[in-house]
Amino acid sequence: MDVEIVGIAERPGLVDALWGMPNLWPEFMRQDPVSDLGYAWMLAEAPEYVSVALDGDGRVVARSFSVPFALHAEGRDGVLPTRGWDQVLMWAMEDRRDGRAPDTVSAIEISVARDLLGRGMSGRMLTAMRDRAKERGFAEVVAPVRPNGKHLEPHTPMAEYALRTRPEDGLPQDPWLRVHVRAGGVIDSVATASMTISESVERWREWTGLPFDTDGPVEVPFALTPVRCEASHGYAVYIEPNVWVRHRV
Repeated sequence: MDVEIVGIAERPGLVDALWGMPNLWPEFMRQDPVSDLGYAWMLAEAPEYVSVALDGDGRVVARSFSVPFALHAEGRDGVLPTRGWDQVLMWAMEDRRDGRAPDTVSAIEISVARDLLGRGMSGRMLTAMRDRAKERGFAEVVAPVRPNGKHLEPHTPMAEYALRTRPEDGLPQDPWLRVHVRAGGVIDSVATASMTISESVERWREWTGLPFDTDGPVEVPFALTPVRCEASHGYAVYIEPNVWVRHRV
């Protein structure tokens, strides 16, 4: 498909279209409090790390967000954090506030319009993200990957799921991990608590349509692990694991 990938810093008029692009995120995944700060911050403070893909009619058909941060700063020492997605966004904001020079770029999101899924757009957005990082002098892009087949096995530990490979070529069994590895990425580790979403059981009922009326694990569609419900105390918590992938660029 013929598309043009452009940066929001160069085309700020596309911000509304970026937000208007239909995507597959379930409602509960939009409730991470770090994202409430992070997405607004990325567009305001780091728009050069936000891109969209336009089709021949000028329609936004994919988007990507990434952030620069100092992975090798004192106390971080090049170790990718177990708090994954949430942590790199917080580090990026802290580094910009404190004037700390970034040395690494982290992917935050790559989304593709529903009608173009399975046509290679996610891989093209990943390649463009890597190319932009290289142009800015970075040597590495990291990604807290949300494997897109994991929700079908919510009780399987991520450390087991992430290492599954196909017998015919040795590539990851998970399609999104496979895209990263084909692009040259190397699986590094599991971010065991990459994102945390906690709310009242009433809100979880609104988001999911499920009863959330019994203490214990609840399988929620598209969640990578069961949500822990404490109905007797009135709240439920979802802790999502991701898989860290490193890309040398």
